[in-house]
Order: sequence, then C-alpha cells, then structure tokens
Amino acid sequence: MSAKIYRPAKTAMQSGKAKTHLWVLEFDQESPRKIDPIMGYTSSGDMRQQVKLTFETQALAEAYAQRNGIEYRVIAPKDPARQVVAYPDNFRYTRTQPWTH
Repeated sequence: MSAKIYRPAKTAMQSGKAKTHLWVLEFDQESPRKIDPIMGYTSSGDMRQQVKLTFETQALAEAYAQRNGIEYRVIAPKDPARQVVAYPDNFRYTRTQPWTH
C-alpha cells in the first residue's frame, strides 16, 4: 500500500485559490481497472482509490502516513509560471511598448 502526498494546483475553471492550501494524501492504484464487457464501464475492486484525505500541513500528512505504516512520496508544489497582469497595466505610463488597437 503506497500513497502520494501533494498540494493540488488551482484549476483552470476558477480564478480563486480555494482548496490549494490543503495537502492531500491519495492512495495509489493496487490493481488494474477492468472494463465491464456489457456496459463498457471501468471498475476496480480497490476501494482505497476512492479515498482522498486532506491535511492542513505537509507534516501532518506525513505523520499520518508514518503512524499507519503507509509508504508515501511527497510531490512538491510548483509555483505558477504565469505573471499576474491587470487590465490597467495596458495604459501604464511606464509601459515599454505603446498601446494601440
């Protein structure tokens, strides 16, 4: 039984940073998924895949994994590569390129 501990990134569908400060412990897939021959649904007998535990800090998530004997790996969060730009910056006096239509 192994798991990964990570901090989720902001989704593309939201402008806020809700739930991005929490750390998530998510179990890895133990057995491969199977395709139902009649309906075509994918299913798995592993119920741990459905469990996502959230923690306030990375240390709490690691302590939980160690206390319960879970092998884990920590995935460090990445800082966004995009620079935040506001609409009034288009008309700033110190703009390097002139603004035109």
